[in-house]
Amino acid sequence: MARLAQTPGLTDEQRAILETVREFADKEIIPHAQRLEHADEYPADILDGMKEMGLFGLTIAEEHGGLGESLLTYALVVEELSRGWMSISGIVNTHFIVAYLISQHGSAEQRARLLPRMATGEVRGAFSMSEPECGSDVSAIKSKAVRDGDRFVIDGQKMWLTNGAYSSVVATLVRTETGADSVYGNMSTFLLEKEPGFGETAPGLTIPGKIDKMGYKGVETTEMVLDGVTVPDSAVLGGADQVGRGFYQMMDGIEVGRVNVAARACGISIRAFELAVGYAQQRRTFGQPLAKHQAIAFKLAEMGTKIEAAHALMVNAARLKDAGQRNDVEAGMAKLLASEYCAEVVQEAFRIHGGYGYSKEYEIERLMREAPFLLIGEGTSEIQKTIISRGLLRDYKL
Repeated sequence: MARLAQTPGLTDEQRAILETVREFADKEIIPHAQRLEHADEYPADILDGMKEMGLFGLTIAEEHGGLGESLLTYALVVEELSRGWMSISGIVNTHFIVAYLISQHGSAEQRARLLPRMATGEVRGAFSMSEPECGSDVSAIKSKAVRDGDRFVIDGQKMWLTNGAYSSVVATLVRTETGADSVYGNMSTFLLEKEPGFGETAPGLTIPGKIDKMGYKGVETTEMVLDGVTVPDSAVLGGADQVGRGFYQMMDGIEVGRVNVAARACGISIRAFELAVGYAQQRRTFGQPLAKHQAIAFKLAEMGTKIEAAHALMVNAARLKDAGQRNDVEAGMAKLLASEYCAEVVQEAFRIHGGYGYSKEYEIERLMREAPFLLIGEGTSEIQKTIISRGLLRDYKL
């Protein structure tokens, strides 16, 4: 079957990986996603299959037991997984960001100790910036680490942790008063290690329970309470000499995360299109299939065009990052367009289904609840516009 969102210039190895993941999504994810999502059940069997495929180590260097693939390969894999079920891609997204942060900014000891176990999926990562009163405004973070000799004591409350329970290491941004002129120079990232599960999973570190959400179910989203968590200097991402560099490290990871969110949006959009075009060819009204009515055919044309545009921006942003170039503007553009177009494509697919789209028996109902999350995750559309405009004004300064 012809597919949307083809990507030119891929190697044979990249194509083989994507074909394997696509087949896995078709056979192991899509047939079970509805049941698991409606039950809000953790997809343990699916994740076991992903471990066997090596997906948790997709971008981790071969020297640490991973596959050493590019961000582009990862983004295309995420697109395929999200086409199956967005929650699956959410589990690997936060894991991947933490692995990326450790690979790029971690100390030699942190890389050697954590990355091999992350590559196998034995250790999974979570990523924590937001707080109950802090989302897009990172400068408002209140959680803080206070030095006590050669250790730090951390107190505070974090929110919206994907993989908050089942992770073993949480990359956590908190305040560390270093005396820097900028608030952003007074933040540090800590690698907080814990046992998987709920409750007190490390001394002073508590994961209270799952946050009940409209969509994005199956994967757990949690709070994290830090009450006198004591860690050594070596828990600072990159080591003690990286105190005060946390904000800049995290922003590097967020650029990667925005490419991921764009890829997720593309995957959901592709699945919504598949459902819409399939239904439109089977459902008959006024003596002919829905797809033969110009009003519906035009909807399909617009949906396909939006998917292609979003996919192209996502691929461009990933390739720039792989080339070692700054991609904050391009990642913001990709995330903005892909998430907005995803919401539009899914809604059009919902309309094409008519009354059946409102039934929980139909997959489009689930996509209608999942797509809105992408308008918020890794920065709202308004934040993306701020980033994009600042970057353009920087580049086009008179």
